[in-house]
Amino acid sequence: MEIKQIGIVGAGNMGSMMGFAFSELGLGVSIWDAESANVDNFMKQVDQADGLIGKVCGFHDISKFTASLGQDGARKVFLFSITHGPPADEVLKKIKPELRKGDIILDGGNEHYRNTERRQRECQDAGVDWIGMGVSGGFQSARHGPSMSPGGNNAALDAVMPLLERYAAKDPKSGAPCVSKIGPGGSGHFVKMVHNGIEVGMLSALCEAWGFLTRGLGLDYDQIGELFTTWNSEGELRTNFLVKIAADICKTRKLTNDKLTDDYVLDDVLDKVVQDDDCTEGTPSWSIMESATRHVSCPTLAAGFYLRVASGNREERLKVAEKLSISEPQSIQDVKDRDQMIESLRRAVYCAFLASYCQGLELIARASIDEDWDISLSECIRIWRAGCIIQSEFIADLLEPVLKEDKTITNVKLIDCVGSELQRNYSALKDIVSQGIAADHYMPALSATLEYVKYTTGKMLPTKFMEAQMDYFGAHSYNKPDAPGEDPGPVAKGPHHFEWKPA
Repeated sequence: MEIKQIGIVGAGNMGSMMGFAFSELGLGVSIWDAESANVDNFMKQVDQADGLIGKVCGFHDISKFTASLGQDGARKVFLFSITHGPPADEVLKKIKPELRKGDIILDGGNEHYRNTERRQRECQDAGVDWIGMGVSGGFQSARHGPSMSPGGNNAALDAVMPLLERYAAKDPKSGAPCVSKIGPGGSGHFVKMVHNGIEVGMLSALCEAWGFLTRGLGLDYDQIGELFTTWNSEGELRTNFLVKIAADICKTRKLTNDKLTDDYVLDDVLDKVVQDDDCTEGTPSWSIMESATRHVSCPTLAAGFYLRVASGNREERLKVAEKLSISEPQSIQDVKDRDQMIESLRRAVYCAFLASYCQGLELIARASIDEDWDISLSECIRIWRAGCIIQSEFIADLLEPVLKEDKTITNVKLIDCVGSELQRNYSALKDIVSQGIAADHYMPALSATLEYVKYTTGKMLPTKFMEAQMDYFGAHSYNKPDAPGEDPGPVAKGPHHFEWKPA
């Protein structure tokens, strides 16, 4: 049955933009928010909007909101766009008595996938389907078409896919909608969680590059903006969303009395990322916890996350800075060829971006096996081609076709074209990290990427010494080099122990 009406829970930035978009698609839109002022503000915008086709109704009473859906025997379809955790449980509790068999709830928030699976089980008893749907791209994409990763019951996914395909961002190359049935259970929210983890690694690498260009090479904002524009127009960073908006940010000046000034908006922004510290954003931290739990090395993602966390508590950080007096980033000295150094920086950023993708995809692959989700990594790349934060044309063109050929790979670096790209840009990454560290620059994600490429390709790591120490104090045992069945052998405890010092 064609979906002709949708109920949106949440009239904030994302929910309100979705309301406009679905109305323009011809759907009747009902919207409710726990904060009545949000509904009122949205309806004021509706009154002033052009091009809306479907009728839009705002509600303060959640019972009337729920009753406005499912007319003439149609199934009720909800789209939640609210904060993760308890708020979704509270809303579900309120609307549950009004739900009936066949109704569908699309949870478009950044929710933990285990919470999604719990709610799926809770709704299943009533014959209601809960779909955990990652929605990426921010409120601009919510208005014009995001990238979406829905996961849940296959029949329910089939029912909503025609609508989601109309709403989704479209790949500029193929015109295909950037949405796909990810898999069962919480797979959709898991993929969105990892998307956000990749995003953090990329964000960190790019802000580190910006710092290198400003304080290291002395470029002004306009120069950096033009540089980012060039990076985004050609080469490995072409059509990359984060690089594109980086150029915009560098060039944007403040307005006074509707007139441009010589001052930059960027200078009004403090170095505090608080979304992780105040728990309004959970996905990056969940990504890091999942990587540890599932034993997947994701150092670029983790380094970017911990930089954010350290930045958030600025008051504490400033006190520590006074006590330690660590050197601030310095100008890069003896630059013989600045253009060449900038080119090396571009390649280093690209290498960190690609490594972030590798780490995220390997985490998805491992979870897919553990949870029996059968997630297609090539489909993940395809839906990330437009409408999302990590969209990057060159990387998508590199990864999508080879992942379509090998659907079971768990280590993306084993793919020839990926390995050769990491190898080709390793020297540039090493040079930039060396130069930056020598001048006391902040390079957590770039340096973590350098070490990641090194130790994930090492044939004999110093960890043999660690293994010996663990056997010394804990009798953990070890495998032997060149021993059949042990080297390389399975990931399993070795059969050998040496009594280094009797107890």
